[in-house]
Amino acid sequence: MLVCVSSSVGIVSKLLLLLAAIEYRTARDNVKAKVALEKASKGQEMLSSPWDAAKHMETCGNIAKELGNWGEVLDYYRRASELFNECGRVQPAADALAKGARALEESSPDEAIQLYTDACSLLEEDGREQMAFDLYRAGTSVYLKLERYEDAATFLLRWGLAADHCNAVNSQCKAYLSAIVVYLYAHDLKQAEKCYNDCSQIDAFLKSDQNRCASKLLSAYAEGDIEEIKRVAQSSSISNLDHMIIRIARKLPTGDMSALKGKEPVDEEPLDENDLT
Repeated sequence: MLVCVSSSVGIVSKLLLLLAAIEYRTARDNVKAKVALEKASKGQEMLSSPWDAAKHMETCGNIAKELGNWGEVLDYYRRASELFNECGRVQPAADALAKGARALEESSPDEAIQLYTDACSLLEEDGREQMAFDLYRAGTSVYLKLERYEDAATFLLRWGLAADHCNAVNSQCKAYLSAIVVYLYAHDLKQAEKCYNDCSQIDAFLKSDQNRCASKLLSAYAEGDIEEIKRVAQSSSISNLDHMIIRIARKLPTGDMSALKGKEPVDEEPLDENDLT
């Protein structure tokens, strides 16, 4: 009897906190609303309701974003993800991390990338690689904005590996071509050639239109043929990539081309098919 009474009192208390949070939000007192929701979330945890606790944490994260409290944004969305995970809901857990990442892209891009990466890992561990594709796209975009081209290419290669695991061949080949384009944009021909040689050991990519496009690009670079590079950059294989990759491909070639003319592609050591990162 006492347990029932205690539980009822707890539920009433949480409802009052929620009502208070709604009133504070209506009055645009976001600080007090956030505090009330955080307490409500703690209460839901005590009542063994991690789902409701997670939803409150997400709302706290959104309020923290409105307040510009970026450290709190990170903490709230991470906690929301943990709580969703507690009730075995991997997709909402990954979504919570993605929401936090989007909120942090401008103010804290490094933290945003880490959240995107963690969200991808959650989905991949649950066998939902295809659900992570948009997260890989978003993370790559942040890397490109930061001009961290090697990291962007590495993230694209990881995307290709995830696509391979769920038999998404077209996405896999696009990711590999995109990585090569990123290396070329960074004027790292040696790494672009290595990436091409490695990825070409994957049968799906070797037989793809994306492989042929990459081969033409690298041949044009080896010959120092600027017009051919520009022509290939306008091809349908490039046009079918993500907009962030199309934008940089259309700017090729970058850097000093005179030093590359006549340079032969470098043979690289064979690829470990289990390590495309």
